[in-house]
Amino acid sequence: MVEEAFQYRAVPEDATTGKTAWQAIQTCREVYNHALTQEYRPAPDYDKPSYTTMQNKLPQWKQKWPEWGTVYSKCLQMAVRRIKHSENVLDSLKERGFNVGTLKWKRPREYRSITYNQSGFDVDRNTGRTGHAVVNFSKIGDFHLNYHRPLPGDATIKEIILKKPKTGDWTVSIVVEYDADYPDKPAVEDIAVEETVGIDLGITKFVHDSENRTFARLDEEDDRERIEKRHRSLSRKQHQSANWNRARQSLARAYERVKNRREDYREKLAHWYTREYDAVFLEDLDVASMTQQDRNARNIAAMSWRATLQAFERHGEKNGCHVVLVDPAGTTKQCANCGVETEKPLWVREHSCPSCGFTADRDHNASLEIHQRGLQQLGVAFEQSELGLGQSEVTSVETGVPAGSRHRDALLANTVVKAESPLQEHGSPTLKEPATAGE
Repeated sequence: MVEEAFQYRAVPEDATTGKTAWQAIQTCREVYNHALTQEYRPAPDYDKPSYTTMQNKLPQWKQKWPEWGTVYSKCLQMAVRRIKHSENVLDSLKERGFNVGTLKWKRPREYRSITYNQSGFDVDRNTGRTGHAVVNFSKIGDFHLNYHRPLPGDATIKEIILKKPKTGDWTVSIVVEYDADYPDKPAVEDIAVEETVGIDLGITKFVHDSENRTFARLDEEDDRERIEKRHRSLSRKQHQSANWNRARQSLARAYERVKNRREDYREKLAHWYTREYDAVFLEDLDVASMTQQDRNARNIAAMSWRATLQAFERHGEKNGCHVVLVDPAGTTKQCANCGVETEKPLWVREHSCPSCGFTADRDHNASLEIHQRGLQQLGVAFEQSELGLGQSEVTSVETGVPAGSRHRDALLANTVVKAESPLQEHGSPTLKEPATAGE
């Protein structure tokens, strides 16, 4: 069984429904803050109250504050459960060596969702209108969904999350459990070397793989200009005024646009690679520590490498592909042909081994090294000649990925183009349609 969340844009039935929903969210925030400050924090660290203990106090809290009874009881329970969930997240971060703080009291703009689990909702997917569905929330009302992606036919709805992001637009996330018909991953002994690939993630080039294909990073210059312009506009508005609120939402939409473009790009790349290959190898990057460096932190954060690795792992499960994360130490310095390490500053973009004479693009050499480490870690037998080593290669190429292609030979013949710029746009259109050969 697989658990998956389907998110849809939503519109309340009327203004009253939207207002009631926001009031319900803020009531859940009050319950969260009360449980946190009056029950959880005062208890000693060795005897924190359980979720059940705090939940059992909800009836007496509602007697003391009758307005809390206007919200469906399951939603209040989930608000209390959020404390224990956050506690588990902090504990896991501590175990991984992070210096974390404590749970904080939530302000109105920091608590923007309400969760219905098990009951209190009704989903009508057969409204007679294409791409339309209606969700009824108990004690709130109806929300109309842009039902662009149908739920699996045999899915069981586990919970529904109603959220009002900073953009001011409503979303509904439906969490379902269903029996997914995912293909089985091939047995390791049946995997051929040519059906595997190593991928180096970078900044000047988002992806450079062991077959010498590259995908440039998204060109976000227009997005950054839009964000800066809207920041300036917001700063000129009177704080908390109607104009200030509209400017704040406009800025939030600009940030959301960047986030959605990045997510769309990495999801499509991960989907294509995991469909084309039986095994994909990437570096297990410690992105958190990399973003704490004095230099390049903004560029590193913009690449969303950790989210990219998670996307590859997720699509690997869906498409029956082994996704292996290898040790990244020395992949740039080490020669993929002979193993000799050579120091290279960042501005040196070509690998030239002083020991064996192997020459290649710096990132291509790293991807070949990742490829070898991945094969060894997965247990696939190979010869260096099968990886194309021992040849001198310095020319990098870029390619678009036609959706649904299962033939790499046809792909390379039809869509490989010379790299024009490391910042050339390669967004959704490039991933949906083949690039024109010979540009």
